[in-house]
Amino acid sequence: MDKDQFKGRAKQAEGQLEESAGKIVGNKKMERGGKRKKAVGTVQSRYGDVKSDIKKSI
Repeated sequence: MDKDQFKGRAKQAEGQLEESAGKIVGNKKMERGGKRKKAVGTVQSRYGDVKSDIKKSI
């Protein structure tokens, strides 16, 4: 697993936890921050996926 894939998936998990905590306590700002972290993590992990696929095809 590429480091970007790992870091991205970790950010996704962290964002999911933050979003869920925001929903539980009713904090909309925390919930939005969690959604943002999940999105950033998704982009980073997909970047790592593409990078890995390119390395495999070369």
